[in-house]
Amino acid sequence: MSTNELNNQETLKKSRIVVIGTGAVGSTTAYTLLLRERMSELVLIDYNHAKANGDALDMNHGLPFTGRVKVWAGDYSDCEGADIIIICAGVAQKQGETRLDLLKRNVDIFNGIVENVTKYNQTGIILVATNPVDIMSYFTWKKSEWPVNRVIGSGTLLDSARFRYLIGEKLQVDPRSIHAAIIGEHGDSEVPLWSLANFAGLPLELNQEDKDEIFQNTRDAAYQIIEAKGSTYYAIALALDRICTAIMRDEGAVLNVSTFVSNYHGLSDVYLGVPCIVDRTGVREVVTLPLSEEEENKLRKSGAKIREMIDSISERL
Repeated sequence: MSTNELNNQETLKKSRIVVIGTGAVGSTTAYTLLLRERMSELVLIDYNHAKANGDALDMNHGLPFTGRVKVWAGDYSDCEGADIIIICAGVAQKQGETRLDLLKRNVDIFNGIVENVTKYNQTGIILVATNPVDIMSYFTWKKSEWPVNRVIGSGTLLDSARFRYLIGEKLQVDPRSIHAAIIGEHGDSEVPLWSLANFAGLPLELNQEDKDEIFQNTRDAAYQIIEAKGSTYYAIALALDRICTAIMRDEGAVLNVSTFVSNYHGLSDVYLGVPCIVDRTGVREVVTLPLSEEEENKLRKSGAKIREMIDSISERL
């Protein structure tokens, strides 16, 4: 039996993941988790129960081709005993709308969701995917009153993947061999860490024009995709699957997720996308990277922007 098969068997033992919100991101995430057998039970919850039930039925019809995961459309009581609750619910980002424009619309939705989740579960991990993800993660942490390590946002994991992909395309190198990160807000003020980017330990041979083009395409990727097809969902589903895998397999993987920071290059009391060690406990440790002076200044501006938006919903916290 291969190592992957052994890992999958271990993960499947009495494990449950709940996906709340079965729109494009939620249903694609659920399908990705199903294909990779990350859990033994997969629960789909949506205010439109018929939609969640249809997705569950559709996935169940594929079980003869996949494995032994039990899938059903449930309600919040099914959060009881769940290892991970992924929140994908919320209103979609409109063309031309920034992630921060979504804030007040999604906070109202999250109020009820978090209250219902914590009514039935006090021991799992909440993984937030809804935008603006850093602020929604902070709100979820405050509303849930859970330890910060067990409330995680998808952060800049997808941004970093886009960054690595585009660098790899420019250098004609497999993106899995590119080591590069985006930190800060998952959004317009995100920060590329060019000072640490490398492959095989070697600095990247890119001129400033190349760097500017790569970062612009990284930062604006969601807008380009939304303009083309309405929403993004494939890559974020893979990013969420990666986080779930690190948790369920107790990997201790370093992933750029959104987490609470305290004096991270001078930033405190915000959620930011930064490198974290992720294992069965959630965020085990925040990794502090050495930054250039320019990068540190940009990160502080990004954090200040997030803090400003948090303050704008302070009456709801």
